[in-house]
Amino acid sequence: MVTSAQCLKKYGEPEKENNMTLWDVPTELEIGVIPKKIYCNKDLIEPLSKAFKALIDTGSVNELKTWDGCFNIRKKRGLVSYSLHSWAIAVDLNAFENGLYAEPKLSPTLVKCFTDNGFDWGGDWVNRKDGMHFQLSTI
Repeated sequence: MVTSAQCLKKYGEPEKENNMTLWDVPTELEIGVIPKKIYCNKDLIEPLSKAFKALIDTGSVNELKTWDGCFNIRKKRGLVSYSLHSWAIAVDLNAFENGLYAEPKLSPTLVKCFTDNGFDWGGDWVNRKDGMHFQLSTI
């Protein structure tokens, strides 16, 4: 699992916004709740494109109700380390029903669309479940 320390080493301080870009979501991947442009880390584009395509191909795209963000410089809730959202290598989906510590309500098929394409899922975490959260598995 990618850590804040690894991100600091690779990308530097989040405020510098190294390796960031405004990505035009390809029109063939546009999904209702997903913005047409996403300010994200360049390393996120390929895995996110593949995950979006898988969502469409499996019909899981219909489960997406909200897009709850990618880039947000902040500390992890209740912790001192930065969230991986600070380097825009994580996304949150359907936050309204997949809150921190709550039992996730995303289908296994939707989750697989991300985990098969280079993401770790916060719903798999034992001590700090975060069902809305998907982050790159490696950087």
